[in-house]
Amino acid sequence: MSEHRRKPSQPQDGGRAAARRAAQQPSGRRAAPTRDTRSTTEMSSGSYGEERPPGGRAEARRAAQRGASSGSRRRAAEPAGRGSGRGRRGGPPDNDRFINYPRSDRYGWRRFVPSWKLVGGTCLGFFAITVAGMGVAFAWVDTPKAQDMAEAQNNVFYWDDGKTQLAATGGQRNRQTVTISEIPQSMQDAVIAAENESFDDDWGVDPMGIARAVVNMAKGGETQGGSTITQQFVKNTYLDQDQTMKRKFTELIISVKVGATMKKPDILAGYLNTAYFGRGAYGIQAASQAYFGKNSKDLKEDESAFLAALLKGPNLYNPDGGIGDNARPEKNRARAEERWEWILDREVEVGRMEPAERDKWKKSGFPKLKDFDQATGLGGQKGYLVETAKKYVMKQTNITPEALERGGYRIYTTFNKKKVDAMEKAVNKTKKEFLDAKKRPETDKFVQFGSASVDVNTGAIVALYGGDGWDKKHFTNNADTSGVPVGSTWKPYVLAAAMQDGTYKTRPTGLSPLSKYNANDLIEIKYPSGAPVPGKNGQPFRQKNESDKAYGYVTLREAMEKSINTPFVQLGFDVGHQKVADMATRTGILKDTMDSFNASFFLGTSTPSAIRMADSYATFAASGKHHEPYSVKKVLLDGEEQPGFEPPKSQRAMDPEVADNVTDVLKNVIESDEGTGNKAQKLGRPAAGKTGTTDKNKSAWFVGYTPQLSTAVTLFRTDPESRKLLSMNGTGGVPSIHGGDIPAEVWTNYMIDALKGQDVEDFPVAPPLGDKADSIGAPSPTPSPTPSQTPSQTPSATPSTEAPSQTPSPSVSPSETETCNPLDWACEDSGGNDNAGTDAGGTDTGGMDAGGTDTGGTTDGGTSDGGTTDGTTTDGSTEGKPGNGNSNGGLFGGGGG
Repeated sequence: MSEHRRKPSQPQDGGRAAARRAAQQPSGRRAAPTRDTRSTTEMSSGSYGEERPPGGRAEARRAAQRGASSGSRRRAAEPAGRGSGRGRRGGPPDNDRFINYPRSDRYGWRRFVPSWKLVGGTCLGFFAITVAGMGVAFAWVDTPKAQDMAEAQNNVFYWDDGKTQLAATGGQRNRQTVTISEIPQSMQDAVIAAENESFDDDWGVDPMGIARAVVNMAKGGETQGGSTITQQFVKNTYLDQDQTMKRKFTELIISVKVGATMKKPDILAGYLNTAYFGRGAYGIQAASQAYFGKNSKDLKEDESAFLAALLKGPNLYNPDGGIGDNARPEKNRARAEERWEWILDREVEVGRMEPAERDKWKKSGFPKLKDFDQATGLGGQKGYLVETAKKYVMKQTNITPEALERGGYRIYTTFNKKKVDAMEKAVNKTKKEFLDAKKRPETDKFVQFGSASVDVNTGAIVALYGGDGWDKKHFTNNADTSGVPVGSTWKPYVLAAAMQDGTYKTRPTGLSPLSKYNANDLIEIKYPSGAPVPGKNGQPFRQKNESDKAYGYVTLREAMEKSINTPFVQLGFDVGHQKVADMATRTGILKDTMDSFNASFFLGTSTPSAIRMADSYATFAASGKHHEPYSVKKVLLDGEEQPGFEPPKSQRAMDPEVADNVTDVLKNVIESDEGTGNKAQKLGRPAAGKTGTTDKNKSAWFVGYTPQLSTAVTLFRTDPESRKLLSMNGTGGVPSIHGGDIPAEVWTNYMIDALKGQDVEDFPVAPPLGDKADSIGAPSPTPSPTPSQTPSQTPSATPSTEAPSQTPSPSVSPSETETCNPLDWACEDSGGNDNAGTDAGGTDTGGMDAGGTDTGGTTDGGTSDGGTTDGTTTDGSTEGKPGNGNSNGGLFGGGGG
């Protein structure tokens, strides 16, 4: 084939036209290099800044490949200088990509080096997208509801000083939220210096802080941590503690939101209220109490620095030790001291403490911590104190038990720690001296003490003894037990009613305490009409004394001194059951705890609690003004004071001269050598009181007072299974326990300590009072007694709980026209006398039934009003032995005091 018919190879610029042009080139000469056909304007833009060299074999090969793939037909090359922007085949590609990467105008490794425009544009775009994403997230994400556990708090109970914590209980965590005003500046400074120096200025997150943390950790030095205080607050309050990217991102977004919407002081307070400090303490207030026994607002600079150190991790910085070999107490203490030093230095470094102040704490050394004691422990008397206060809170408000259990309340009680300790000490001392359960198990086991002490001028319950303690599995509060008969401590109400209202002989004039009554044993008791009160088998009822001594006629003052029964039973009938009940009610005795009206009523078969007896006798000490007992002064919830806790206002229960004359008579009980309460003379200051002993020696009482303090002490035994009262004959190694024995001993020992340091005060002088009327064996007949004197109504089985002025008249012994007598067993079905007690509900329980059972002093089913129980449980039955419920033996009971 001739040369001119040979088909030429296709050059890169391809196509037949290109081949033609190549054939037209002069032989023996190289073709001129091809140039970009774009306009000069386009060339000057810098998109393609250099010419492409002519092709060689590689270029021809690529051109041949392009030609083969494009088909047999080729578009003709566009004329040079057209400016279409396509360019010649084999030249640089058109600049039509949005992102020119890899760079088409560079070769080799340079193609992969981005231009400064690409780098700048990428960074700007990323920043814009990030800002837009954060903006969307900020707008869409709401601050979530705080987790329940983050807000769970204790109820905190304080002693009467309002500062010292009594106990913390309720809720699921030991936490008490406080406001920023209750967090001292020293604590704020220490935490900000140690945790987040830029807290006051950051937006909730601190990128530079994170970077510093990374650098410091790389160097092995101390670090402030990468998270801001805001982030830690968000984590503690709103999020779980999972270490995941999702939670971290959520924390970041919420932190920005919180930082923009919350005030810095609120964020700091929120963080310190949710952080865990060890010793079971969540929040700064609980931690302050756990480590230093004080409120957070009272923290000093060195103490604040220590608590700030614990935020690093209590397991490794709590000097008590933690979990793991690396958290032993000695290692933890060394770490805590080192970080404590660092925090103080750090405060100086960031300008939050003066160097001179730092030197001061350097000299004083590491702060002294209180001994570790579980803050929520309710051992000893704390359980009874807390229970009493909680009942009062629920009585005064509509706060439910469930609300209290959730916690969050700060309850300021009336209890005085010194007096509570003194009372517990007095009981324990007497137990040790008198009781020996190992030596005398038949008589000294199951002996129970109960006691309460009330401020005379306010009604505040300042101390109580409820038992061995919840930690000893004794959960019944003996100070608040309603069910132990009070015995002869009831006699002052009979005397007070006689002096206030008079008898059927003296009305409207009151009776003088110097009036004389027959005090012989087994005298016949008579109605005001002169008719005898019927006794068993229709015979006249004869009252038994403890002694068969023939006293003859004695003044009521002497009868009280020696606790002789017969004068007060006759006096009670002369005054009237209702008058006596009204007097007791006005002094604070709850009507639900009163026995039915019969002869034994005047000798103390009623069963008020020790708290109520102490408060009632305080009415005599306060010259007739009565204050309801209360145990809580103030309650706060979320820093706001709750209504309903103002101190009770005084009410006039009796004329001042009546109360002062009762006090004068009760002073003689202690001051006279023949008085049943003469053991209380050891107190060494003016005091008044009364002993009480019940039938078969099932309980013994001493209730007494000074011008400042009124205290009641009770002693009884209970069967642990039946919970019924047991006789105390032989207890302590003596044939019979009287109120002037063990109870008076406890009372005296307590009062000596409780009144130590207080001024010795005397009672007002009692003025002469009333008529000196004598009781005669057969008074002249008078018109039928008024209903108020001898009411015959039968009470319901469940006594009313209305106000005292609305008290229904309980049943009394049958009127003189009835054939049934108080001690006639046939009368039991109608609510008559039942074994020295009564069955007000018409049921035979072996003792008085005023809405409860013989359970030895439990409060099951009762309600409380500041430590007093409305429901009754334990009675003073004599188990088949007729009598007056106030004796130590004899045909009809006996014994007075």
